Amino acid sequence: MSAQARAQDTLAYFERRLDAYLTDLRELVEIESPTHHLPGIKKAALWLQTQFAGLGELRRFETEAGAVLRLFRRGSGPRVLLLAHYDTVHPVGSWKKLWREERGRIYGPGVYDMKAGLLFILWALRYLGDSGAEHPNLEVLLTPDEEVGSVTSRIFIEDAARGADYALVLEPPTGAGDLKVHRKGVGWYKLKVHGRAAHQGVEPEKGVNAIVEAARQLLRVVEAQDLEKGTTLGPNVARGGTASNVVADYAEVLVDLRAWTLEEAERVDRFMRALEPVHPEARLELEGGLNRPPMEPTPESLALFELARGVARDLGFDSKPGKVGGGSDGNFTANLGVPTLDGLGAMGADAHQLSEHVVTAELPRRMALLAELLTRLVRDA
Repeated sequence: MSAQARAQDTLAYFERRLDAYLTDLRELVEIESPTHHLPGIKKAALWLQTQFAGLGELRRFETEAGAVLRLFRRGSGPRVLLLAHYDTVHPVGSWKKLWREERGRIYGPGVYDMKAGLLFILWALRYLGDSGAEHPNLEVLLTPDEEVGSVTSRIFIEDAARGADYALVLEPPTGAGDLKVHRKGVGWYKLKVHGRAAHQGVEPEKGVNAIVEAARQLLRVVEAQDLEKGTTLGPNVARGGTASNVVADYAEVLVDLRAWTLEEAERVDRFMRALEPVHPEARLELEGGLNRPPMEPTPESLALFELARGVARDLGFDSKPGKVGGGSDGNFTANLGVPTLDGLGAMGADAHQLSEHVVTAELPRRMALLAELLTRLVRDA
């Protein structure tokens, strides 16, 4: 049987089971699981643990952010890590309807980012069991805190990555449907400025205005951007002062960092840590740093992309090597030298918005892409 014929058979498997998949998806979406909402996180983890039971060796690790689930399934050939998260950004109660189907789209909290993609893993494992297809040695890692930087989960991600030959990330593709090979690194800084309070009307000269000092520092920070290289620094949250008639003795600014390369991220980090006060009596403190290193393409990750692209073409669509400014857990695996391919999740749009949705008709093809890619990693890689 040709590769294209096999791919079409795989697609038919998922087309026939779309309704069953949607039943699973609705159940998971209707479990509201925003990060740090431990009751919802616990309920979602338990649901996932039940669904994945019997599909491999399942281990559960309790953390302060919730359960990390690791599943191992023995195969042959390379070792492949499948990454997904089950936390969302939507606060409990922010959606009037947790599930809505309309004009070929499904709306719900986290349906696009990334519960639909997470369930692609579940159904790929079911496909492998039903078909008896040869597949790699698999590890599935499901985490509860990706939306806040994977602070707790990072140690599990990096541990799993060190034993992997490839990493596949089930975040959504680009808006155009492209798989992702390049993501910006993401960092944050909190710049704290300490001044001295004084009465604004009686003796302002005795004060040191922390807000003024912060403003001077931010002019420096913005100048450290390199827009041609795609390096941005966003001072997007500022706080300070107590009353309009009191010289502000404290101010703080949160600064978002994005950079395509580790070299640029490290340049910015050195710059931020070298900031000095303009006013001789002001004092600066800096917290934070690079949270997710850039996911930079390598020859190996581009070869993995080309393999997936061949599968996509056999399924009737194409993909370009996509690049996006947001980070994912794939940034961690790529930074450890593991060939990483992201964007293998569901087609849709409007992540983190109340219009978040997936495109129903595209679900079988994207599920088939993952399942067929896993088999080809044994046959063709």
